[in-house]
Amino acid sequence: MEIPVEDILAEIDDTLRARLLTLRRWLHRHPELSFHEVETAGRIIAELDRIGIRHDYAGEGHAVIGYVDGLDSRKPAIALRAEMDALPGDETTEAPYASINRGVMHACGHGAHMAMVIGAANLLAADPPPGAVRLVFQPAEELGGGARTAIADGALDKVVAIFAGHVTHEYETGRIMIRDGPVTAQSDRFHIRVHGKGGHGARPHEAIDAVVITGFLISALQTLVSRETNPLHPSVVTIGRIHAGTAANIIAEEAELHGSIRTMNPDVRRHIHRGLRRMIGAAAELHDARIELEIEEGYPPVINASDVADIARIAAARVVGDGAVVEAEFPSMGSEDFSYYLDQVPGAFVRYGARHPDWRPIPLHSPAFDIDERVLGIGARFMSQVARVAHDNIGVLTDAL
Repeated sequence: MEIPVEDILAEIDDTLRARLLTLRRWLHRHPELSFHEVETAGRIIAELDRIGIRHDYAGEGHAVIGYVDGLDSRKPAIALRAEMDALPGDETTEAPYASINRGVMHACGHGAHMAMVIGAANLLAADPPPGAVRLVFQPAEELGGGARTAIADGALDKVVAIFAGHVTHEYETGRIMIRDGPVTAQSDRFHIRVHGKGGHGARPHEAIDAVVITGFLISALQTLVSRETNPLHPSVVTIGRIHAGTAANIIAEEAELHGSIRTMNPDVRRHIHRGLRRMIGAAAELHDARIELEIEEGYPPVINASDVADIARIAAARVVGDGAVVEAEFPSMGSEDFSYYLDQVPGAFVRYGARHPDWRPIPLHSPAFDIDERVLGIGARFMSQVARVAHDNIGVLTDAL
């Protein structure tokens, strides 16, 4: 059975629905980059104060952490997480609530996630859960692994499980996707610096062309996936940024390439890292150049614990109906710093369908990305329900620690 969206939203009073809409639009209009979410944190704190929820905030670059005591604050806590930061870029939605901060945009839906957790806070305050609930509004999910900062700020103190969700256009509004095991990929970044020998464009024999070497590397590195990796193990190597040269008639002496590696299997990850070093060394020898490689370890994969994912399924079915709880066949090759929380406690990461049936799908991080705002009430109800269901299964969670 699938519960119609309007029936789901009817469970939330009009005043709260209006507040969530206003909050999400304000947050969307005032995006801030990673570790600089000052206005955002201030607005979240104002909402918590209005509800009457105590909170901690150590200032710019830190998490806002709210505390719902529940009926028995001595019980272990369940954490609900949202992200405060936005992305660099210029929004193209032309919505009346579009970003007013040039070069910054909420193209990943984090404003919606914050509104959902605030919505859950309202519902939990009005009808207290059996035990404590921690509300975690973390900085810098997009850049810098702000989850680690939130953990250092005390986000997981006395917490036995944590839940989070993400809006997506993969599904229409009214559906919630949950899966056991891997949900997102390991993400690493690499930086390559090619040092050749500059010269006149008319006399290439006198130079070592960093652009030609760059072109060779662009093609060669793709074979790490297409010809050296088992196709049953998902992996992606992407070169996303290149900088080289100063003029059309000058052979470039230096070039820089910046890319990312996405993997699910640790052995595949190690092989790609080794292959990257091997190919860099071979290219340097082949072209008589010096090439530097730096690999930057990124976010680990998000892996849902099956027992905790089952709790999320129960909560989702209560909100949208069991027919609208979707089991994704494959994980995403995207990455998420929610994985850092899961290194400490079990948890589950879900996805909320946020595409209106009349809309064409638009991918996350697109400057044209927006959401069907009806998802706000769905996410708020899910977060409230998952905290209650988790407390009803607190024995399962403490055994999983």
